Amino acid sequence: MSHKLHDLGVSKHIGRYSDAIEVAAGLRWLYTSGTPGISDTGAVPDGIDAQARLAWQHIVAALAKANMTVRDLVKVTTYLTNAADIPAYAKVRSEFLEGVQPAFMLAIIPELVKPNMLVEVEIIAAAH
Repeated sequence: MSHKLHDLGVSKHIGRYSDAIEVAAGLRWLYTSGTPGISDTGAVPDGIDAQARLAWQHIVAALAKANMTVRDLVKVTTYLTNAADIPAYAKVRSEFLEGVQPAFMLAIIPELVKPNMLVEVEIIAAAH
């Protein structure tokens, strides 16, 4: 693995993520824009579960196009519009991350670009 995890003792009190990740020199980098749970037709499904699944499906697809997987994730930033959605979002995220623990940031914000959007995810990944 080209990523070295640095445990500062903070993450263990909050969730499944790494406090800091060091990336080896000379790797390819992938940055995504904020990726909402919108279908390829532009439809925004109801509910955090459906939207989170779509957002993560898009993230996995972007990784695949760059010949990467979730194991190459360095940082995940998530924006939710409702703090009550954290447990449902975390469950979906865990299913997609398959035990990988990138650095992670989650923010609760008043709204996203479209009023019915509940989640947006952006990632940074690095691989050989």
